[in-house]
Amino acid sequence: MATRCQYESSNEIGVFSALTNSYALAAIGGSENFYSILEAELADHIPVIHTSIGGVRLVGNLTVGNRRGLLVPSTTTDQELGHLRNSLPDGVVIQRVEERLSALGNCVACNDHVALVHTDLDRETEDIIADVLGVEVFRQTVAGNALVGSYCKFTNQGGMVHPRTSMEDIEELSSLLQVPLVAGTINRGSDVLGGGLIVNDWCAFTGMDTTSTEINVVESIFKLNDGGADTIQNDMRASMIDQLS
Repeated sequence: MATRCQYESSNEIGVFSALTNSYALAAIGGSENFYSILEAELADHIPVIHTSIGGVRLVGNLTVGNRRGLLVPSTTTDQELGHLRNSLPDGVVIQRVEERLSALGNCVACNDHVALVHTDLDRETEDIIADVLGVEVFRQTVAGNALVGSYCKFTNQGGMVHPRTSMEDIEELSSLLQVPLVAGTINRGSDVLGGGLIVNDWCAFTGMDTTSTEINVVESIFKLNDGGADTIQNDMRASMIDQLS
């Protein structure tokens, strides 16, 4: 299910929060309304962690993660790192990354299997992404934009890309990611999908300006009508058991 919400008076909720299949991050200091909406949907299944990164509230822009790990920029303080380490579920690895392009959330888009990264990202950072998040890494642009984290959003179920992405590019990205993709917008026509949308395999949150048509596209491509968290977690458990056996 997709839920509309605002962080204080901003519809760019993806700037102030992040969501994966094993945890959610929300910036400290926001309105209680925003936290209560997140926690109402998520608290029974995954922790919602209140944090800042380097004293800044832009946790969605500055971090990137999936169910296996979380990468934070070098500006993250020891206190923030310790808080995140204590709050994250067991088995989720957290690592600080020394990277010139420190807005990792804008420069990297990933699910639990594949990551698309900014074409100018350091080779060392690429290796850390592959190692900590356990993903295959591809240097890519979306509709000519190097900020892949801002202009596309994908989960293990499906994904959305910048509305001006050509059909050839959509097909190429879809075959790389092995999930269906659609070109679309959020927040009444905004192409900055990473800013207006956070999503995992069973729920999504969008900015308050998002139209019902955009909500329908989100719920359809991310397969959010097929079942809740319990269904997805059972599927994940079954696939992990298959891998182990």
